[in-house]
Amino acid sequence: MDNEKKIEEQKDGSLCGGFDSLHQLLSTSLPPHLFQEVGRILNGLNCGKPLESLGLPDSAIALSSKYDFDMQAFCFHAEKEVLREPRMVRVGLIQNSIALPTTAPFSDQKRGIFEKIKPLIDAAGASGVNVLCLQVSHQRKQTTMRHGQCRLHFVPGRRDGVSFAEPVDGETTQFLQDLARKYNMVIVSPILERDVNHGETLWNTAVIIGNHGNVIGKHRKNHIPRVGDFNESTYYMEGNTGHPVFDTAYGKIAVNICYGRHHPLNWLAFGFEWC
Repeated sequence: MDNEKKIEEQKDGSLCGGFDSLHQLLSTSLPPHLFQEVGRILNGLNCGKPLESLGLPDSAIALSSKYDFDMQAFCFHAEKEVLREPRMVRVGLIQNSIALPTTAPFSDQKRGIFEKIKPLIDAAGASGVNVLCLQVSHQRKQTTMRHGQCRLHFVPGRRDGVSFAEPVDGETTQFLQDLARKYNMVIVSPILERDVNHGETLWNTAVIIGNHGNVIGKHRKNHIPRVGDFNESTYYMEGNTGHPVFDTAYGKIAVNICYGRHHPLNWLAFGFEWC
């Protein structure tokens, strides 16, 4: 009977026992030494040591409770240098779901995502995040432009999904510029770019917004997967921005978008540009 109840609890995709995440389930259920070993196997070690968890400010925790999202913080150490003093940089990562059904009007979907991620960005600001990364687009039979682009839903016989595409200086960037200024934060914003100056060509683009709200630059996805009937060039083609590195207030950063992570030479090229 207990097993049947557990199965019933998991039909909605949630974890049994009321846990919000696998991390929470493991940390609660395992003795500390076993949890540490599981962490080593799953995540590896950081400079030869287990990853160190950090506390979060009360204001950020209050936002996560009010708007029902999970927050975690960890410390990643780096090898000690001889000639330079250590510098601490706080990097934030956001992963969110859509806010409205994909059948809703595009403008409503976009507004819904703006409203959904603003408290998450507020929590990142309250936590002192210096560089905030919003999630990249993920394409399959329906394309999800996560965060401001929301969901790009391709239906046979319809091409109106590209209505989510916008210029680099469009509504999504303007929305994030205000928050970047407010929190003195660099924001990496992946969008479906519409290049209005070149035949409205579409690109999978990451916009780099500086901590003063300025647009530092952009990078367009280099490598496009073509596997069977899954062909991203249905939407956009290989980028033409090369391997740019952006000099921000918190260090030099580059953005290796999606499929580009599978190509070692992509990483090498960013390194050659002193990222």
